[in-house]
Amino acid sequence: MNVLMKTDFTDMKLVGRGKVRDIYDLGENLLIVTTDRLSAFDVILPTGIPKKGFVLTQLSKFWFDMMSDIVENHIVTTDIDKMPPICQKYKEQLEGRSMLVKKAKPFMAECVVRGYLSGSGWKDYKTTGAVCGIKLPSGLRESEKLPEPIFTPATKAEVGAHDENIDFEKFKKIVGEENAEKLKNLAIQIYLKASTYAEKKGIIIADTKMEFGLYNGKIIIIDELLTPDSSRFWFKEKYEVGKPQQSMDKQYVRDYLETLDWDKTAPGPELPADVAAQASKKYFEIMEILTK
Repeated sequence: MNVLMKTDFTDMKLVGRGKVRDIYDLGENLLIVTTDRLSAFDVILPTGIPKKGFVLTQLSKFWFDMMSDIVENHIVTTDIDKMPPICQKYKEQLEGRSMLVKKAKPFMAECVVRGYLSGSGWKDYKTTGAVCGIKLPSGLRESEKLPEPIFTPATKAEVGAHDENIDFEKFKKIVGEENAEKLKNLAIQIYLKASTYAEKKGIIIADTKMEFGLYNGKIIIIDELLTPDSSRFWFKEKYEVGKPQQSMDKQYVRDYLETLDWDKTAPGPELPADVAAQASKKYFEIMEILTK
């Protein structure tokens, strides 16, 4: 299987290369290309996950369309034939994994919604009884469903650095008081709609992170939405409170990396071909379950 680790379109202006996405400035709009790169423990691994960029793009588009009654998104088109002529000669690389998007000004914080107690939220809770300053009932167990979804924002880290959970007061200072309330409400609305839909498909969305920006003075949703890179997906039929869950995301790769003698700093280790192929299979499986 072909793996796209990096694009190098020398006749376009590269403005950013993130953990997964390459971003080009095409004047009025941006071109976002989702590669097959995978970051784990905030280190970009040298091995890509076949067709991962395709899955992330198609799944994001699916959710952006579904949430359009809640908030506008940044997509202009995902059809290469409708993109500027400069994109046409790269059609083979761009097909299925690229978006022409509006130039929004991103908010410099991530909007995280948690419906279940897992990951860094579970670690916080064990230590403080709270997550991002939100006091929770005592006696909750790992992976337990919360009484209601909570909004737990995070700072946006540079490539190679860790996102940091922050409380709502700090979030307000970063995005402004009025925007903070709007973003919180939008993120929770999206999570509730998505999790209700996903449960009917046998999938629990434990938590997810979203990014928003301002475009012509209006809040829109940008980047990606409810993908295996930005969310924790669990099988409803295998769900069991009190322990970590088998998740349909890059946790599979993280679990493999935990078996290695690696200190979680760059450079990351190569992945065996079978681990990369299995990860790809998991990405496709969650896309097919949710979009069919």
